Amino acid sequence: MGNEASYPEEICSHFNSDEIKRLSKKFKKLDLDRSGSLSLEEFLSLPELHQNPLVQRVIDVFDTDGNGEVDFKEFILGASQFSVRGDEEEKLRFAFSIYDIDKDGYISNGELFQVLKLMVGDNLKDWQLQQLVDKTIIVLDRDGDGKISFEEFSAVVRGLDVHKKLVVIV
Repeated sequence: MGNEASYPEEICSHFNSDEIKRLSKKFKKLDLDRSGSLSLEEFLSLPELHQNPLVQRVIDVFDTDGNGEVDFKEFILGASQFSVRGDEEEKLRFAFSIYDIDKDGYISNGELFQVLKLMVGDNLKDWQLQQLVDKTIIVLDRDGDGKISFEEFSAVVRGLDVHKKLVVIV
């Protein structure tokens, strides 16, 4: 329960022991109810996440056991993807997983719509957003299967250096 010593170092390959200790302190500080896991509300206590429309999606990606909360092991594994020592492939897979809601390895039209809706809110009418989604799928879907694979996603996103922006200093 939030004890960094209870997890083998291999699960935290991108963090050294000092970084794990700092992350443990941060985790314990966020764990307001001392349950040993972080809820959406506890994550939202971080001012830098409070206005982020994708917080729930990040939690969903971190929450590997699907119980709706992030325990310390999931926290370390999730945060590890943002380590300065994390590689480009890991960061791209994380970005892809934000959109791959059903975790089937593809971004469908509906999934892209849902995530973009979180990001644009009411700034676009649904029909406008759907047109954007449809055009995006047409442009990115090189094999014509109606959905975006990781390879298709990476081919576009890799050139944007997104992986260089997905970094947290611990």
